[in-house]
Amino acid sequence: MNDLLVALLSFMGLLVGSAFFVASEFAIFSARRAQIEPRAEAGSRPAQLTIKGMENVSLIVATCQLGITICALLILIVVEPSIQKVLKSPLAALGLGEDAAYATSFVIALVVVTFLHVLIGEMVPKNIAFSIPERAALVLVPIAYGLSLFLKPVVGILNGIANFALRLMGIKPVNEANSAYTLDQVETIVEHSTREGVLVDATGAIGNTFEFTDKKVQDILVPIENLITFKLDVTPRDIEQAVAKHGFSRYIILDDQGEMEGYLHLKDVIDSDEEEADQPVPRKLIRTVKSIGGTVELEDALALMKRDRQHLMANFNDDGKLVGLLFLEDILEELVGEVKDATRRD
Repeated sequence: MNDLLVALLSFMGLLVGSAFFVASEFAIFSARRAQIEPRAEAGSRPAQLTIKGMENVSLIVATCQLGITICALLILIVVEPSIQKVLKSPLAALGLGEDAAYATSFVIALVVVTFLHVLIGEMVPKNIAFSIPERAALVLVPIAYGLSLFLKPVVGILNGIANFALRLMGIKPVNEANSAYTLDQVETIVEHSTREGVLVDATGAIGNTFEFTDKKVQDILVPIENLITFKLDVTPRDIEQAVAKHGFSRYIILDDQGEMEGYLHLKDVIDSDEEEADQPVPRKLIRTVKSIGGTVELEDALALMKRDRQHLMANFNDDGKLVGLLFLEDILEELVGEVKDATRRD
């Protein structure tokens, strides 16, 4: 009876240990860092340790896997034989031969131990970590992080070997848990919050942000025929009158064949004196327009224009024919809605 009690207590202890390591491993991946960081910033020590654990996820997971493996091996090596030994005598007393009693007790012990280990030591803690990830992480990850620091020499060697194997396969090891939401997940959250009335998007800026990521340059190009253009003999006075009439500050300049030469900005001619006002603008003042592909996504186009400090870019077809122009203002309007320009004339 004493052997059975020791075996059961050992089994229970190893099940708890296995459950802890399994729950810790799943919790560190399931928990959202954004939910824990406010607690850490407020001074919560468990939250601060949880954040540190998320920043060293490779070490934590290696510790948990080592713990799970040790618990499983001890259950099979120590607990299962002890339970089998306890069961063997009663089965022999029932009239089973020694070999039959040994085989039967072995099968019963193996089935019971495996069932309880899978159920209590793995499935239940995994589901708990998935159901209450932040709460589970705040309780379990700090302990797992402390164990990982204590076992770091051993775990570090094992983890280093594993990372080396990954590099041989061309895979870059990652130490920090990816706890960010994907764009689709954020869009779903926004839609649900708006529907439930807890989020108001009166301007449409939030909704436009998701649509913005799907659009390309060709979707908002302005055809050249829809623009106000001038020939190469344009004068500063022409530009000033156009600004007064239309409100735009940039105007496309075409050559004699109708091809785009570049554009003029109001500030290029605003300081012209009376004598220069009616003379053709010098060619050197005409600014060049960089080109951009029609299939470029708007977010990439925005980054490109920001990098090159461009307010407009041109799109050409495969034959080198100008298709239209992309304006920075139009990109911003796709993102935040219509931009009201006080200087623009309708």
